[in-house]
Amino acid sequence: MFRADFNARGPYLCRKFEAMVAPYIELRHQLHRYPELSGNERMTARRVLSFLRPLKPDRIVTRVGGHGILAVFDSGTEGPTVLFRADMDALPLNETTPLDYASENRGVSHKCGHDGHTAILTGLAAYVACHRPSGGRLLLLFQPAEETGKGASAALRKIKCCGYLPDYAFALHNLPGYPRNSVIVRHGTFAAASKGMIIKLKGKPAHASEPEKGKSPAAVMARLMVDLPALSGNGKKLGYQDFVLLTLVHGNLGMPVFTSTPDEAVLMATLRAYLNEDMEILTNRAVELVKQQASASGLGHHIHFTEEFPATINHPDAVDVVCNAAQQLDLQVIEAGLPFRWSEDFAHFVPESRVALFGIGAGEEHLSLHHPDYDFPDDIIPVALELWKEIYRGVMGVGGRK
Repeated sequence: MFRADFNARGPYLCRKFEAMVAPYIELRHQLHRYPELSGNERMTARRVLSFLRPLKPDRIVTRVGGHGILAVFDSGTEGPTVLFRADMDALPLNETTPLDYASENRGVSHKCGHDGHTAILTGLAAYVACHRPSGGRLLLLFQPAEETGKGASAALRKIKCCGYLPDYAFALHNLPGYPRNSVIVRHGTFAAASKGMIIKLKGKPAHASEPEKGKSPAAVMARLMVDLPALSGNGKKLGYQDFVLLTLVHGNLGMPVFTSTPDEAVLMATLRAYLNEDMEILTNRAVELVKQQASASGLGHHIHFTEEFPATINHPDAVDVVCNAAQQLDLQVIEAGLPFRWSEDFAHFVPESRVALFGIGAGEEHLSLHHPDYDFPDDIIPVALELWKEIYRGVMGVGGRK
């Protein structure tokens, strides 16, 4: 049986695993060298397709949620429909790490590890090509536009149009700060709901020598900068079931001139909640606060929400599948104490499927996600790939460990 401590089991086994994952590490490096932002993953998709086509899935669907790809391995008989997802998009950050495979696309880099997630899922595709499901069907989704929150919902619509509705849906994410190759799970909410709030206040300009003739939004903006974050909290005394957080991220008042008072202001905030119900309460309170303060000062206002992510709420049956697979491989399983405050658009699968989003430890000292020097650790690819295989075998009843 494969075990997590394979590095301590002799040079022959190490070489065996290095040879096994070498094509996927090379693919990971290619994806890292040529990263693409959300909605622009054209070349990424082509590279993934070049791996998938020789494996001869029963069906390959392109343009899934944009530039996404769906590889289908269909037994043709009754059984569960199971989906595994990897995200493909990169971040609008400059590459600062001196790597042999450093990003060649200026201002774009893989600082969240989606290149690694994609490489791991291609490895599972290669395994499934040789160990096809005996019942049901396996869906491998290479998903675009995770970072903007637009990819999963669009991909799910296409998947349903193709006649598939997953009974189970699994996704992993590398997690710095945890022991390397550990498996991080959580029952209930794994990742928080979030959304971006854009507030525009509209007044009337005046000469700076006669401010009383105008309607400056400055005072209202200042009050909102204090009162909006004060909506954050935790617990039923504040009207929430669980934790909510409102964080100011940007503000702009008028123009940089000395002759006129401002007539416009923009304030941006990120709203987060562990529960979707609490997100609705927080949203309504924030909107009402803006309306009240703008109206009291005779200002016009406009509120817009963007990059909306529901909470990713894991299903207990799917979490059990992940835990059983990790135990079969003697991997350390860590139950996260609290949900993660960041968000994942994999949450859009929650109403449709038994979902499990889980983490694989990237190392306790590994640089954090979105850090300019972050790079996905190649040495977790073998363990993550074996974990995907074990989950596949467990949920679809495929025998044999090779």
